[in-house]
Amino acid sequence: MSTVTARLSVSSTSCSVTCGLGYKVEEMCDIGPDGKRRYCTQRRSECLTNWLCGVRHFTVLAGKPFKLSCLTSEEIGPETQSFSYTWRLARGLITTDDAIFVPFKTPSYTIELSSAEEYDAGTYRCDVQFMKTYKLVKRIYFGLRVIPGNLVDLNFEKSLIPEQSSDAEQEKPQQNTTIDLLKWQHFSWRQRALLVFLVGIGSGALGGVLLASQFIWKSTFEDLPVIHGVWTQSV
Repeated sequence: MSTVTARLSVSSTSCSVTCGLGYKVEEMCDIGPDGKRRYCTQRRSECLTNWLCGVRHFTVLAGKPFKLSCLTSEEIGPETQSFSYTWRLARGLITTDDAIFVPFKTPSYTIELSSAEEYDAGTYRCDVQFMKTYKLVKRIYFGLRVIPGNLVDLNFEKSLIPEQSSDAEQEKPQQNTTIDLLKWQHFSWRQRALLVFLVGIGSGALGGVLLASQFIWKSTFEDLPVIHGVWTQSV
């Protein structure tokens, strides 16, 4: 009788990320000749579903701090020392055309801008590779737009004129406003229907008057003879 056992993965979680290098938790068990599981343990292993992560868009006001990171919070850990990070930049453009990018020197997986300027706008590309094999495990693009603070103000309330501000403060609850709007629309519909009805009656009456006038005209003058081109009444 065979007594060979094998240690196999019997279950696994999904990868922690949808792109780039992630992790999953596997349950490992010894499987004996009888098919029973023994000495089961869990281990964390790396997983890679797709190394291309696409473009993420950001907009920041000039003069505000900003930070870009190649790795998510789930990816940050002791293993980050096993990777190398290469940044490239297409200044002033939002693009994924790799021929336009030029090297951007920074040793970390993050780029921190203490005060973003219009000059910093563009697309930043980060490549993550294994230190030993230089295998590419993640590529992500960051499209950054920097808006001048003196040209735009994101404070909506501040941009209102005094009349708009007072109207906003005195605005009724949304439910009452909706009811009033429905009442007004219903009232306007009744007015339009009445107007169409009155116009129809008026048009019919006017047509009747015109027909009656034409009939009276013909009855009065159709028997008058013509003498030398002049209408005269017979005695």
